[in-house]
Amino acid sequence: MKLLNRSFLVLCLTIVFPTLYAQAQIVGDMDDESRLYAETKQVNQFFRRFNGEEDEKGERYYARDKEYRDPKLRKKYISILFDASNRNIKDELKSQFTEHVTNKTNPITLDFHGDNWFSQVTTTFNYKGRDRTFILFMKLEQEKLGYKWVIYKVYSDVFRDYMKKDTSLGKFLHPLSHELDFMNLRKALDDASTATQFTIKDYRPDYLTLFLYEIKNGNLKFKTIQNVKFHFFQVNGWYFELSEFNRAGYNTGWLISDLIKVADKDKDLLRKYIYYEDQ
Repeated sequence: MKLLNRSFLVLCLTIVFPTLYAQAQIVGDMDDESRLYAETKQVNQFFRRFNGEEDEKGERYYARDKEYRDPKLRKKYISILFDASNRNIKDELKSQFTEHVTNKTNPITLDFHGDNWFSQVTTTFNYKGRDRTFILFMKLEQEKLGYKWVIYKVYSDVFRDYMKKDTSLGKFLHPLSHELDFMNLRKALDDASTATQFTIKDYRPDYLTLFLYEIKNGNLKFKTIQNVKFHFFQVNGWYFELSEFNRAGYNTGWLISDLIKVADKDKDLLRKYIYYEDQ
């Protein structure tokens, strides 16, 4: 599997965004209403359009309606759900994906309450007097008869040093330490930089725990949201990313900003890449 290079993605966004903003213009009250039909204003609407559960005017189709999840309607909608400015998503790849999910004998729809999709929220926190970026990964969790968004992973460069476990020095507690009531613990833990050498082999630091610890201690103060996007793993053999584009024209709103053909057995690797766990 060929994963997209994070630096390459950043470079693409850096090139694309200034162009888009340069083309931006104020949309007047008399703007062509067809633009409103084309814009996917909400994530929920993206789900409905992807699944073929609403008409061109945004009116809902229900299971009793003959147009509900009609393959022709779905192909029409899915064709406008891609970020047209992203040349990395080739037309042939879009066509393969569209044909795959609208297959008449085995159609694939998205499930809002299902697993295998989550949000990536890039935020700014003030950490000990400095503005720092924290990335929160959030997913829907069922509670009683409803659902709620919960934070289940966090990443920030701020905590990277805490994640390192240097075992090169070979420090350890002698197996007979218990006979001395572990008196050597004082010396072992005197140097904070080598404290992790005395933990079990499979010890894995947790960004979320550190994040909550610093919040509870008042060292981490929320400031703002930088951007929000969503990652979808619900389609067998595929992954796509959903981002919001606020710009002039018809290709705007919540759109597929990245599309990769990936074997299901490799999806965990891609998830680790997204979670920054490959570093």
